Amino acid sequence: MSRRIKLTVVGAHNLVKRDVFRLPDPIVIITVDGNQTQTTTPAKKTLSPEWNENFEVTVMNSSVIAVQVFDHKKFKQKKDQGFLGVANIQVGNIVDVTVPGELERLLTLDLKPSRADNVVSGKITINISSQLGGTALTVPGQVSRSNSQASMRPATPSGTAVPSALSQPQNSYPGVRAGSSPANGRRQLSRTEDEQGPLPPGWERREDGQGRTYYVDHNTRTTTWHRPGLPSNATQTVGRQPTQLASNQLEVERARMMQRTLPTGPTPVPQSVPSSTAVTAQPASTSQLPLPAGWEARVTPEGRQYFVDHNTRATTWHDPRVPRSNAPSGTPPQAPRPPTQPLTPQTLASSLAYEQQQRLATLGPLPSGWEMRMTNTGRVYFVDHNAKITTWDDPRLPSSLDQNVPQYKRDFRRKLIYFRAQHAMQKQQGQVHIAVRRSNIFEDGYAEIMRYQPSDLKKRLMIKFSGEEGLDYGGVSREFFFLLSHEMFNPFYCLFEYSAHDTYTLQINPQSSVNPEHLNYFRFIGRVVGLSIFHHRFLDAFFVSSFYKLILGKKIVLKDMESMDAELYRSLQWMLDNPIAGILDNTFSVEEETFGVTTTFDLKPGGRDIAVTDENKQEYVELVTQWKIETRVQEQMKAFLSGFYEFVPKEIVSVFDERELELLIGGIADIDVDDWKKNTDYRGYTENDEVIQWFWKCVQTWDGERKSRLLQFVTGTSRIPVNGFKDLQGSDGPRHFTVEKAGDPGQLPKSHTCFNRLDLPPYKSYELLVQKLGIAVEETVGFGVE
Repeated sequence: MSRRIKLTVVGAHNLVKRDVFRLPDPIVIITVDGNQTQTTTPAKKTLSPEWNENFEVTVMNSSVIAVQVFDHKKFKQKKDQGFLGVANIQVGNIVDVTVPGELERLLTLDLKPSRADNVVSGKITINISSQLGGTALTVPGQVSRSNSQASMRPATPSGTAVPSALSQPQNSYPGVRAGSSPANGRRQLSRTEDEQGPLPPGWERREDGQGRTYYVDHNTRTTTWHRPGLPSNATQTVGRQPTQLASNQLEVERARMMQRTLPTGPTPVPQSVPSSTAVTAQPASTSQLPLPAGWEARVTPEGRQYFVDHNTRATTWHDPRVPRSNAPSGTPPQAPRPPTQPLTPQTLASSLAYEQQQRLATLGPLPSGWEMRMTNTGRVYFVDHNAKITTWDDPRLPSSLDQNVPQYKRDFRRKLIYFRAQHAMQKQQGQVHIAVRRSNIFEDGYAEIMRYQPSDLKKRLMIKFSGEEGLDYGGVSREFFFLLSHEMFNPFYCLFEYSAHDTYTLQINPQSSVNPEHLNYFRFIGRVVGLSIFHHRFLDAFFVSSFYKLILGKKIVLKDMESMDAELYRSLQWMLDNPIAGILDNTFSVEEETFGVTTTFDLKPGGRDIAVTDENKQEYVELVTQWKIETRVQEQMKAFLSGFYEFVPKEIVSVFDERELELLIGGIADIDVDDWKKNTDYRGYTENDEVIQWFWKCVQTWDGERKSRLLQFVTGTSRIPVNGFKDLQGSDGPRHFTVEKAGDPGQLPKSHTCFNRLDLPPYKSYELLVQKLGIAVEETVGFGVE
């Protein structure tokens, strides 16, 4: 039995880009059982075409509908050219055409290759219906291009607009206008459900700027590409507060960061003092308050509590949470040992400075280029004029911080000492109070931070979450920056987007002008990044390497393209390495599609009329690289830097390189080596080979910073996906960390960041592997090029 049905070709997204220098004109050819053929009109220059075209075909349950996508320009030249993917529909597996009644099936299908050597990507959306005639189908999640710029939020009282996503109702789906009726009588899905039914409690479905569906877990404040299943302990999870879960996670993060900042040397314990000066136990309300940043409470062997100030490496009996005026009488001033008589801070500083100078005088002269100086409080520090840095460590004495530490880490630590010393001189006295609502942290954060002068924001930040009690001794501001970074870097707001290399490194969205106030927001984001560095806070965001280079004012080179668009990088590198005469027909111009309109940009005056030849291709590659990375986002970057440099001057931050700046902004990731090892593939090696056993033994012995360096070396970033190493992304989609047997034992390991691959030579001993791998990671050399 056959039946007449309507096929609606709705659209496709994320098609493969076969031609590096232009976008395809996709068409769809529908073939039913090899004898009924229908073709859509071409969509112009896009990887996410929309057709919404209807076709009537006759099918049986045994029918197969072949949906093929081609690039129309190449298909016209030769019928087997321009293939972009195919999806086959077995009608009987989707609907039963022998059963009377209306049919309605909306299908989103993965495009597949027709041959093993084809590389395709993307999905296509098809609707099968028995309702013949009528208008084109409107699918939830689609918005006409003409309306995509219209849904801006009205101006706030401060006179600025916010991205439209901020104003969307919580029960609406991205891209569907509030109050719109679903097409063809189909029920509109809310954000808490999808085609498979309701989501677990606390979960929400969203789409990014490229139309990809992802899920938000408000319980743990994380996102994932995978649809969540209802957990077996769902009844236990429903009653838990998201803020409590987030707070627990943040406490773990706080403890981890504190462990990184504490000095490794022993801290002197205060000696006992006369019982008349003993400090009584504090009221419960005081003891429950958190200690200030950098402080720690300890107990002597006799059970006496004292406090360690890691900021100044000093100890005291006095609880820093209690004002001095409320301290019990007789409490001794802070000192490494109890005085026999009351001392003023001035006499105590003079006494300690005299003892320190007497001790230092016995050590002999300083190394060449070094100078000893003293602060106004009498503390001795040292200036290394060779490296233009300052340090508290005496270069004539072995430093516990520098023992068994690689050179790159010593350099980074000394740079950090210099950098923070410069910032300490810029800090202002007093406090600045910032009040925000958790539910509106982006809007409130923007309004608060932009209304203050930079000099005000250089005071101590006192963050207050609306409706919550608690004093900000550092923990609240850490949470503020953590939560704010999640919002302002969300690609849904169109200010930033995921790179073509992976889905967790960010780059500026060149189409951010969809929001007319986007430059104000980039200045705000620059301020937030600068403030986080100024106040020693971390942001949960990682960027492509070229973004850090633009902050530092470094020259952009072709290698920087690899982390943004690996396919374009390889094509440009191929141009440089091979003759192009008679093969490529390019001019000094590029094309870019913006909201459905394709625009041609000249790379230099009259560029569209200048042919690229073997003689001038080097210039062409440099101009394409500069345009792709810098020129097309120069307005956004200029606005970002105007806010950033208000707190972190360029001449100070330039002591770091781009990899160190990533660690300065985002901190060091907590890397689970067991998860890393579990999700690693091998080529030429097996997991049981001796060299692989040595490799993981070496990684296990490294600290967090060095593990992050190794991850940067191989993948291009120290960023770990939310779901761990199993979701590690390469330039062509999901790509596990891979160790390949390659190279001579006398060579250094090489990395291929496009494919997350480490070329590890078959070293003859564990010691040689440790030496070679350490040099490669520390010096960041030996990258492979493909």
